[in-house]
Amino acid sequence: MSVFPSPVPSTAIITRLRAAGCVFAEDEAELLISTARTPDELATMVDQRVAGLPLEHVLGWAEFCGLRIAVDPEVFVPRRRTEFLIDQAEAAALSDPSPTVILDLCCGTGAMGAALAAALSREGVELHAADLHPAAVRCARRNLAPIGGHVYEGDLYKPLPATLRGRVDILIASPPYVPTEAIRLLPSEARVHEPLVALDGGADGLDVVRRVIAEAPAWLAPGGHLLVETSERQASRTAEDMAAAGLTPRVAGSEDRYATVVIGTKTAE
Repeated sequence: MSVFPSPVPSTAIITRLRAAGCVFAEDEAELLISTARTPDELATMVDQRVAGLPLEHVLGWAEFCGLRIAVDPEVFVPRRRTEFLIDQAEAAALSDPSPTVILDLCCGTGAMGAALAAALSREGVELHAADLHPAAVRCARRNLAPIGGHVYEGDLYKPLPATLRGRVDILIASPPYVPTEAIRLLPSEARVHEPLVALDGGADGLDVVRRVIAEAPAWLAPGGHLLVETSERQASRTAEDMAAAGLTPRVAGSEDRYATVVIGTKTAE
């Protein structure tokens, strides 16, 4: 909370933010003022935001599913649309009252794993997460260590302990799914300040998605669920890939959040 009095957002700050293209200038000004500890720090934060640094990188945190998630520089910012995936994962997990093993792949800040663990709030939940990007791993460890989460650095399943194979009840993933040619169309906040490895999904956007799906059955427990965020355009192909891997797929979407999740379920033995 700010330690200097500023009960009303400065009109000068709002004017600067609006001129820089910030659509929600008033809201952003309030967040900057409430987060800054000194007037000098506030001035620096406003300068950073005006220069195009993502608001979450300026603040050092993002709100996700009601949680305040630490967001370090050069780490993918959790998107509000991904909250829909957490809703779907929570529903899947609650269908089984037993303790749940969660795996968050391409975890970034660890926001998804943290949110799902908080939503379940049951005894015996076991949380694991992995990411290829070292900065993301450091950030995820900050967010997940306090709740007993384990974070591994490496490519998808490679760094995971063998003891997890066949035990994962809920596998959640928001892998890069932007086609390479579409990267240039993204807002500069993403293109310039977020790691390319967290955005670029290859020629059709599904290179990493396919790899997540291909190995998922070996890690899922019987009756376990894989939930992958994609675009609406990619959903049918993603569902086909899940079916080919032996999972029973279904597509869930939210028009309000502009979100699409493909869910694959492993047959219960």
